[in-house]
Amino acid sequence: MRETEVLKMVSGVRRVELRRWVDLGWVLPEKRSGELWFREIDIARLRLVREIRRDMAIAEEGVPTVLSLMDQVYGLRKELRRLAEAVEAQPGQVKKAIAQHMRER
Repeated sequence: MRETEVLKMVSGVRRVELRRWVDLGWVLPEKRSGELWFREIDIARLRLVREIRRDMAIAEEGVPTVLSLMDQVYGLRKELRRLAEAVEAQPGQVKKAIAQHMRER
């Protein structure tokens, strides 16, 4: 999706802000033929940055820390889903043993 389309989709973000956030590496669109192309993940990230800056009133200096923490949370959630799928694929006795081990901890 092109920059102009993104600006229509993500309310409250001005072009100058969008470009600054890209320059700072907070959003990482692809570059094609000299234009920025935004994927769904980039649009979600823009909305997150907008929320961090406006709704939470976090200063620009704090945004990289918040984004890093959010990335870690999302990464851990993905790993937990994979682990849950791996456990679910195990025979019944193995699942029971895992569940018992977790209750004991």
